[in-house]
Amino acid sequence: MNKNKILIFTDLDGSILDKNTFKFDQIKHYMKKILNSGILIIPNSSKTESEIFEFNQELGENLAYISENGSVINGLNLLNTNFPNKIILSREKKELVEVFKDKVPENLQNKCKFISNLNKKDQINIFGLDETKIKNALDRKYTEPFLFEGSKNEKKNLKKILKKNSLTIQEGGRVINLCDNVNKVKSMNKILRIYKKIESYIKVIAVGDNYNDLDMLKNSDLPCLVFNDQFKEDQINIDNLIISNKPSPEGWADVVKKALVKLDHNV
Repeated sequence: MNKNKILIFTDLDGSILDKNTFKFDQIKHYMKKILNSGILIIPNSSKTESEIFEFNQELGENLAYISENGSVINGLNLLNTNFPNKIILSREKKELVEVFKDKVPENLQNKCKFISNLNKKDQINIFGLDETKIKNALDRKYTEPFLFEGSKNEKKNLKKILKKNSLTIQEGGRVINLCDNVNKVKSMNKILRIYKKIESYIKVIAVGDNYNDLDMLKNSDLPCLVFNDQFKEDQINIDNLIISNKPSPEGWADVVKKALVKLDHNV
């Protein structure tokens, strides 16, 4: 019987990282046990390359990862030396902002408050990060975070206009990101297509806690949702969803353990 190779694609903020402190000390040992058992953990986050590099350092591991909501895949050569080191799936931020300014009507543009235009104090409050980490959070090459101060209908219109112009918005816990026509599931599937060149039998666990994770969860074998008190579960329509009743970081270990039991793989 063929043994499946297990890949865990995971969000970071609110999934692995504590929503308020951004720490994950309680599960670091468990994550290392998972990696030592031969399972791959691939962060798939709205965070920047700089932020995920820092996360890897804190974990003490060199993980391949997806940054800026599916914009870039980094470090696939760590999984196999024949794989590329970097795959860029997005246009650069400057080009996206130009399209936004050209195609979005002024009344809707005025409802969008770009974080890069705010003062440092406001940026720190919005991201919940200290001054040393805010620099990495704003080191964006392919996405532009903003706050939307309009109605639901206005947001709907904005999405429609952006879609017509091959742009998207991805909603996370704290901000909305203006993105190219990319997302977490497209980049996840890109990695899987490449990885299937060396592994025929793959099982995918996906872990998230928010709206921008749902497509990734729906396209996995074992979708896992970490408890988020700002997120309404009745809006989720995913079969076989594994739900944690604890928030991150313990909630991450909780759902992953349950998923691994379903795969007859105890860590």
